[in-house]
Amino acid sequence: MTAHRTFVRRAAFAATVGAAALVLAACGGDKSAGGHDMGAKESGSAASASPQVDDHAKAEGRNDAEGHNSADVSFAKEMIQHHRQAVEMAELAEGRAASKDVKSLASRIEGAQDPEIEDMSGWLTAWGEEVPADMSGMGHDMSSSMPGMMSAGDMDELKKASGVDFDKKFLAMMVKHHEGAVAMGGTEKSGGKYGPATRLAADVVTAQTAEIEQMNKMLGKS
Repeated sequence: MTAHRTFVRRAAFAATVGAAALVLAACGGDKSAGGHDMGAKESGSAASASPQVDDHAKAEGRNDAEGHNSADVSFAKEMIQHHRQAVEMAELAEGRAASKDVKSLASRIEGAQDPEIEDMSGWLTAWGEEVPADMSGMGHDMSSSMPGMMSAGDMDELKKASGVDFDKKFLAMMVKHHEGAVAMGGTEKSGGKYGPATRLAADVVTAQTAEIEQMNKMLGKS
């Protein structure tokens, strides 16, 4: 009887130990599998993030590489003032022009050059340069400071005109003004370094050359 009880105890103990071993093995397997999955996920995350980091670094490198020079600064400062006067002239057309074509042209000039003034002002700020003060409507004579600019007397004459007289004066003055802008754009295209500035200069040359041709036709010159 005693021997039989001892045998039963040993059998029960062995069964318990075996069960515990199976549990530990299962837990170890789960942990190992879980660790493997997590490592794969982390590796995948790192791999998926890597191209984004590389792209950002490349973009920063391009921005750093695209510098500017003194020609870019001069172009931006002068063209801001040049554009401001063109916008001031264009704003006069709404209440003075007789021709719908003149009003339409003036509106187009204003709509194109206002955003360009904002762009160039942003460049100067980013470069640590001072944005020129707005002298529009203050009677300052800047006709000698850059090509195509109207004198204070020219602006007074335009403000006093109306109807057909305004149309003729506006077109004649704006042709001269555009010719100055085209010359300034050509200088920037040949001497500038900053990509956005040279591209804007090219756009100015293209757009304003076309408008010069249009205005000359309106004046009956071609």
